Amino acid sequence: MQLPLPLRLLGCLALLLPPGSPAPAPAPAQPAVHTCKSRPLDLVFIIDSSRSVRVEEFEKVKIFLSKMIDTLDVGERATRVAVLNYASTVNIEFPLRTYFDKASMKEAVSRIEPLSAGTMTGLAIQTAMEEVFAEEAGARPSSLNIPKVAIIVTDGHPQDQVQEIADRAQASGIEIYAVGVGRADIQSLRLMASEPLDEHVSYVETYDVIGKLTSKFKETFCDVDMCALGTHDCEQVCVSTNGSYTCDCYEGFTLNPDRKSCSRVDVCGLGTHDCEQVCVNADRSFRCDCYKGYTLNPDRKTCSRVDVCALGTHDCEQLCVNANGSFRCDCYEGYTLNPDKKTCSRPNICALGTHDCQQICLNIDGSYGCDCYEGYTLNPDRKTCSRVDACAQGSHDCQQVCVNTDGSYSCDCYEGFTLNPDKKTCSRVTPSSLLTTEESCKCEALITFQNTITSFLETLSTKHILLSHIIFSIATILDSS
Repeated sequence: MQLPLPLRLLGCLALLLPPGSPAPAPAPAQPAVHTCKSRPLDLVFIIDSSRSVRVEEFEKVKIFLSKMIDTLDVGERATRVAVLNYASTVNIEFPLRTYFDKASMKEAVSRIEPLSAGTMTGLAIQTAMEEVFAEEAGARPSSLNIPKVAIIVTDGHPQDQVQEIADRAQASGIEIYAVGVGRADIQSLRLMASEPLDEHVSYVETYDVIGKLTSKFKETFCDVDMCALGTHDCEQVCVSTNGSYTCDCYEGFTLNPDRKSCSRVDVCGLGTHDCEQVCVNADRSFRCDCYKGYTLNPDRKTCSRVDVCALGTHDCEQLCVNANGSFRCDCYEGYTLNPDKKTCSRPNICALGTHDCQQICLNIDGSYGCDCYEGYTLNPDRKTCSRVDACAQGSHDCQQVCVNTDGSYSCDCYEGFTLNPDKKTCSRVTPSSLLTTEESCKCEALITFQNTITSFLETLSTKHILLSHIIFSIATILDSS
């Protein structure tokens, strides 16, 4: 029978000591170190509860099962346990998929009752193979390489054929251990057990000592945990592997060529990330980020351009314009951006001198318009001006005569009329009204003089007429004579 690995290691160490060397001093007492843990198994206990097994003996079988469960690392991803109870019939007490903790398993074991009939061991093996080790009952797929193990405990002689069915079970991948108690048939045990027989067949005289097999199976199902021994030189993680160990690293680290130390993985440098824009190495992993002006989407991978203007954080007075992830300010039409690049002012276009008005430029709501001086009117081109013929427009209020002046007009009157003080209406002229006071005095003197002359002339004229009559009379006399 092959010794367990820890005992073989001790034997090798003893051979390495020089001849005559004293035996190593016993090490100081240390707390027990659990350097062994069971391999993951799909384990089925097949227990005989036929009439030959007395009640008190069957209780000892259940104690044996509970102690066996205590030695195992049970769990959904560790060792799964099922119990099959048989006599002339077979009863599946609980399959592999039912319990994944020791307390529940042991409680279920304590409730098992003996069947007290014949010993149909072959039927029990067949049931285990076809029903308990089925995937739907909780057995794991063969692709996972989880060992399938059956431990048969019996104290009698099978009442059916076991070799053929046992061979079929082993061919399907089931490893069978046979435990005989008291009157058990050793030949039948050897027919149903797997090779090598000295490792797979066990025998005890009574159920009182069946408990000693617990340590045997513990060693059989044990992997020496070299990592727990503390002699490894792994920097981060030690992984026990079939009596040895390998080193591994925490997530985000990679094992160096020395197979012991670890270096942080440059996940971003590996190019295996799925960040759209920027990959940032983080603690043992990575995170995605975005270029300036972009924001990370909820998928934490892709990026979208930031609408800075929509965020309302800009300080533009009038218009905000998104620009390559940032923003710039602009102004409404008719306004110009001030040097602070934020506020706006209305431009003085007329002062810029770029207008084309002939006479007057007027700033109008960010633009301009042309106008003309008084007495001029704006031409249809809205730029040049022409003198206004105020009189021709008929809008004057002169009573008689309208006279165009420089851009305007004045009123006048016809001959014989004079312009009234309102500068609009006219009145007929009178002689007296034509002379001043001084002129009037002069006129009176002149009139007096004129009257004197007129009187003199009239007197002279009378005398002249008389003389003319005398002369005419003399002439007439002379002619007649």
